[in-house]
Amino acid sequence: MKACPLLLFLCASLGWAQSAPPATADKPDPVIATFEDGSKMTAGEFQTLVPALSDTWRPLAERDPQKFLHVYGVIKKAAAAAESQKLAEKTPYKQGLDFALLSAMAQFYVQESTGAITVSPEEIEKYYDEHKEPFRQIKVSGIKVAFGATAAPPEAGSSSVMASRVPRKVLTEDEAKAKADKLVAQIRAGADFAKLVQTDSDDENSKAKGGDLGIWKVTDNVPDALRAGVLGLKEGEVSEPIRQAGGFYIVHADAVTYTPLAEVKDAIFAQLKQEKAAKWLDDLDKSTKVDFPKNDPAPPPPSDPKK
Repeated sequence: MKACPLLLFLCASLGWAQSAPPATADKPDPVIATFEDGSKMTAGEFQTLVPALSDTWRPLAERDPQKFLHVYGVIKKAAAAAESQKLAEKTPYKQGLDFALLSAMAQFYVQESTGAITVSPEEIEKYYDEHKEPFRQIKVSGIKVAFGATAAPPEAGSSSVMASRVPRKVLTEDEAKAKADKLVAQIRAGADFAKLVQTDSDDENSKAKGGDLGIWKVTDNVPDALRAGVLGLKEGEVSEPIRQAGGFYIVHADAVTYTPLAEVKDAIFAQLKQEKAAKWLDDLDKSTKVDFPKNDPAPPPPSDPKK
């Protein structure tokens, strides 16, 4: 379903829902700009204005306040000239101004309403309990069976007491695959994975750590081949050989846990609030009725006033 243009327009106002710096009575509010008409803007007024700006103007105000204030001065000057010519009372400017005011008021309403949306701790906990899969994490160990290059001997001082210091035979890809398949069968038959890491892995870095490949999360940027072969493992399971550049990896799921709620509650809060805001906007759209006369053609496009 295509998004309603009005909802897309109103959604932009959600970015406004941020608090302006609190005013302090004990500190003076310095003037930061004086305009041609004699009006002034203080630092406090500027800080209050910036969060209410649209995405068109906010980045400039945040990046280069003086440049923005110059543009603001130009807008004030042009608006004063338009007012002196009573353009707000002339067609089509009057209609455009009316619509601009309606749009601004609608955005203020959306800002106020969505900003008031709350998410309770109970809702966060319920979401966490019912949607745990994205927070799944697996502590994994691995064995690499290399092909196409000589496996380097362990360095002096290596923690591996079982590894030979003699370079292993260079295996072809088919030979490496056959060896990896045999290791998987041995592990699934009950062989000690940790011992096989020391006797058969060609990844010296992980071998020095007992094959440890760290903790992988579902949300991590993991290559597709590894994601499919590893992140679906249950605790204690071992993967099929997974081909990577230069070798086949056999991955063991040492432990399967979930990221603690305390570490993800802020992300869940933001997601639930966004979902509630989207539903609120959708309800607003669905509850709005506009009647059109039957058998009445669509309104003609506007004519070009210059013609």
